[in-house]
Amino acid sequence: MKTRTHGRSGATHRRPGLALVLALAGLLSGCGPAPAHTDSLPAGERPFWQAEFDGAAATRPSEGSWTTETGNRDAEGWGNNELQYYTDDAANSSLDGAGHLVISARPAPAGSELPCYTQEFCTWTSARLTTEGKVALIRGRVEIRAKMPTGTGLLPAIWMLGDSAAEWPGQGEIDICEVVGGEPRTVYGTAHGPTYFNENGIGSSTTLEADASQAFHTYAVDKQPRRITWSVDGEPYFTLTPSELPAPSDWVFEQDMHLLLNVAVGGDWPGPPDTSTPSPAPMTVDYVRFYGEGRA
Repeated sequence: MKTRTHGRSGATHRRPGLALVLALAGLLSGCGPAPAHTDSLPAGERPFWQAEFDGAAATRPSEGSWTTETGNRDAEGWGNNELQYYTDDAANSSLDGAGHLVISARPAPAGSELPCYTQEFCTWTSARLTTEGKVALIRGRVEIRAKMPTGTGLLPAIWMLGDSAAEWPGQGEIDICEVVGGEPRTVYGTAHGPTYFNENGIGSSTTLEADASQAFHTYAVDKQPRRITWSVDGEPYFTLTPSELPAPSDWVFEQDMHLLLNVAVGGDWPGPPDTSTPSPAPMTVDYVRFYGEGRA
């Protein structure tokens, strides 16, 4: 998604450029609907950590696994001149009572005067959740089954940051899924590191059969030693190895990496929202599952 200057959890300013570098041309493929919630576990495989979001409606996600980051101005517009103020209000992130986490971007309440970086007050609110310091993957696969919001000025993201003490982009970032503004069927997957970041991030994209907000899809990354593979609904569309980097020594992904979920509004990549932008604009997450080795 984006980064700042000292790590996505506390702050990282990652700025998705206006154009991503799509390496290796990627296999563009249509994606069918994801498997049902109850039979989506691969045969014989069990996650070492999972969030299924079972609980009463309006309940905030578990603080044992998730931290809610807040603000805008102090975070310098989250590195991308964004217009949303992240809150810890249930209106912006909570369970829906039907087994989902819902992260909603919505116009700021009248008179709220939420301090913004690019203008006096933020005109939208939203939420940004991270597992930093609580849950991380070192090697294996992370799967998120979700419906992504689409519309002018929106940038929902599912992504990972390295747990190292290095400043971004040296800490490493893996964008599992980004759906930008007016491209409702396009899923972007990108890696950022010391010499390949922002508009020079290395990645590819795949095309869904319909708008990403219309159905659940399973967005995944398989993170193995010296190899990362992106997929949607079990169909791989891009693999990155050190040989594709400006220098193989710039590979920074052999470390614990934590997960982030957020819906950004406005900023450098999607541009500003307009009267057609849906409100609320929900990212609905059915589950998050980590397979392989990590910390929980």
